[in-house]
Amino acid sequence: MVSAELIARARSGDGDAFRELVTPYLGELRVHCYRVLGSACDAEDALQETLLAAWRGLGGFAGHASLRTWLYRVATSRCLDALRAARRRAPLKTPMLDVDPPDPTRLGEVVWLEPYPDILLDELADHTPGPEARYEAREAISLAFVTALQLLPPRQRVALILRDVLGFRAREVAQVMDCTEQAATSALKRARAALAEHTVEEGQHDPPPAPGSAAERILLEQLVAAFESGNVTGIVALLTDDAWVSMPPAPLQYQGRALAAKFFATVAFRHDRAYRLVPTRANGQPAFGVYLRDIHARVAHANGLLVLTLAGTQISAITRFDSSVLARFGLPRLLPD
Repeated sequence: MVSAELIARARSGDGDAFRELVTPYLGELRVHCYRVLGSACDAEDALQETLLAAWRGLGGFAGHASLRTWLYRVATSRCLDALRAARRRAPLKTPMLDVDPPDPTRLGEVVWLEPYPDILLDELADHTPGPEARYEAREAISLAFVTALQLLPPRQRVALILRDVLGFRAREVAQVMDCTEQAATSALKRARAALAEHTVEEGQHDPPPAPGSAAERILLEQLVAAFESGNVTGIVALLTDDAWVSMPPAPLQYQGRALAAKFFATVAFRHDRAYRLVPTRANGQPAFGVYLRDIHARVAHANGLLVLTLAGTQISAITRFDSSVLARFGLPRLLPD
């Protein structure tokens, strides 16, 4: 419960009181911004803008809704502003390669996607969604789910996150979106239908093994052994038949073992490249910092981040991000080798 005295102190300009008010919600607001925007960097910017707007606009908080709901309203507004601004930005440049990659299965639409460090998820005060939620916390932060969200129109995206992920009631969703309950419910229905269609198109897989389980550990050890030895056949053997390999911000996406093998042989392991993998976790999934071994010195240079989507005892997706995301995971640019 937020005391009237604490709110009054914050309204009078007491910065410590304001921090005491908002600090319990920072973790979940950051994740909310990430789900809406798909970019951890943009989410951090949106969170800072949210805090500034909340500080300046605290006098407008009348107490008709909870402080948490009001903060979500401010954060959602800032995210929608960011999405409108993003449409006016120049498109991301596709990274240049020194080889011609194989023809992809398709070109990905969500090239701005970034991974989210699990260490930030650990800071959340409560992982339990509200009573109206349809998705478990682990599924609702996965790369596949966040990617699917980005394919929805902004207001549909927000309605689905608020209701089906966070578990807000219809009245609260309308308050956050600043619209009628009927409008919020309509946006939610359209979002659910679109998300269901996307799920059917992408196919169904076995659930992943539990994080830290023996099954997960064995699978990851097999991947590391194959990757660090440059064994493309060994890597491909761990994939599902319909596995995807993608690499935002490059739009190239490859599906199936044959194309994955061609991609790894042509691009990842070109010129006899050798790698070291450093374990971490992103989006509730196993991930690895990738370091390219230097043939001229006993060092390895940062080369990217791999996030794995597991399905039973196999890998159903490998998503490779560039090395700009490594700092967010506490990973260095250079390793002694």
